[in-house]
Amino acid sequence: MNKILATIKLIEKQVKTCTVPAVSQVAWRNDPYLILVSCILSLRTKDKTTLEASRRLFKAADTPRKMLKLSEKRIQGLIYPVGFYRNKSRVILELSRKLIRDHRGRVPDSLEELLKFKGVGRKTANLVLGLGYDIPAICVDTHVHRISNRLGWVKTGDPHQTEEALGKIIPRRHWIGLNTSLVTFGQNICVPISPYCSRCYVSKLCKQAGVNKSR
Repeated sequence: MNKILATIKLIEKQVKTCTVPAVSQVAWRNDPYLILVSCILSLRTKDKTTLEASRRLFKAADTPRKMLKLSEKRIQGLIYPVGFYRNKSRVILELSRKLIRDHRGRVPDSLEELLKFKGVGRKTANLVLGLGYDIPAICVDTHVHRISNRLGWVKTGDPHQTEEALGKIIPRRHWIGLNTSLVTFGQNICVPISPYCSRCYVSKLCKQAGVNKSR
């Protein structure tokens, strides 16, 4: 436990001057709806593109009711070139409609309810809970899954297993910030191929599991 906490602290220190992920930047507005929509935009899309698309879209519509006033084609134009922008425009309209119909326009603050929305998986739901409602939740994306295994914290085959394993070894007070820290770390230092181990603050605490070549 102490080693893990020491590692988290060093990672937070190393990424302090790095740009945080797009969804984390959107989260500064403390609006669960914007976080939810931005998460959907981010799927299979680079951060820079996600952030720019989010800003264009939210300038035109930043609530479910305002979003429904936009046509599908208009949303497509605002979010292009995010990946699968046509499908995402439909998902955004559908979830906005469902929010108004079933939740009075408010994004649910429970994992069970969030997972009922089309296009929302555990990663997105947990990020909304943590960043949108300050509810402890571990969001595991490809970076968190890779780094947790690479460090030797867990030995898991998929993100869901990683989420469950991390929940047993990471104190709840670190759950919310873990995704932002590890994703930033994974984008700048502990990259998928040839990580920058020579300038990594946690290299001495890392098992480097699966690392064949580093820089």
